Amino acid sequence: MIHIRATRDRLLAALRILRVACHIGYGLLLATFYPLLSQQGQRRILKHWSRALLDILHVGLDTYGCQLPASTHGVLLVANHVSWLDVIAMTAAVPSYFVAKSELGDWPLLGWMTGRVNALFLQRDMRRDTARINSQLAALLKHGENVGIFPEGTTSDGKSIRHFHSSLLQGAIDIAAPVCPLVIRYHDGTGGANDDAAFVGEMNFIQSLWNILRSPSLHVTIAYLPMLPSAGQNRRVLAAQAQADIQTALAQLTRGEFSLPRDGSPKRAWRDALLPLTPAYSLLLSPLPGRGEKPPR
Repeated sequence: MIHIRATRDRLLAALRILRVACHIGYGLLLATFYPLLSQQGQRRILKHWSRALLDILHVGLDTYGCQLPASTHGVLLVANHVSWLDVIAMTAAVPSYFVAKSELGDWPLLGWMTGRVNALFLQRDMRRDTARINSQLAALLKHGENVGIFPEGTTSDGKSIRHFHSSLLQGAIDIAAPVCPLVIRYHDGTGGANDDAAFVGEMNFIQSLWNILRSPSLHVTIAYLPMLPSAGQNRRVLAAQAQADIQTALAQLTRGEFSLPRDGSPKRAWRDALLPLTPAYSLLLSPLPGRGEKPPR
């Protein structure tokens, strides 16, 4: 019986990989003309595509305080970093640009797609490249776009927060854009820890994707914390404050003591995307059986 169940789980995971590949193909199609769309159209497509991918991966999403206040500038989102899935989950809640390591741009197909849609590639081994990224980051914020950064510079197991580097905060400080710390935590839906999304060590993308697809119950919670003003701030002080706020919130989430009002999971409204989906593609995205509890809707 155990053998039959294990075989069934592997087959379902393999089918989900096919569904992921089809959805990435759809993303590549959207990316060809994505830059030609209006800001509103881009945000709508990005959010719906990301929510659909979470559906396919069978990952539940809960958010706290994700309604960012309207302002003249965009918001710099500062988050802890656990997995490549962080960007998908954050974009499903609040469409944003992201600063990513330049190695991501070398990934076949995915590198081209993310670079065309919402990634700013930073060459970490070139110190002067930080100034270029800060300039692009400030321009996007000034234009009203939200931009996400991961100041740890690498991923962790999600149980603790690494030291926050401050260099990428300068772009927000230069134009006095608000900074929003946010905490990301993966769990099993009941509050228990789930490490299946962690992208650590020598793991590659395929191995990480397989772990996620085979996870019996994977959920991610994102909490958007109170804004930090950046005008006239020292970037190192600002980075330390964001790190402390995220560390405190992570501990509270782990203990089940988080105090911000819960928004609930974003509605899976991706079927209302700007481009109509064919019936066959809609069927492809329909939930599969046999994977623990379904993500909350």
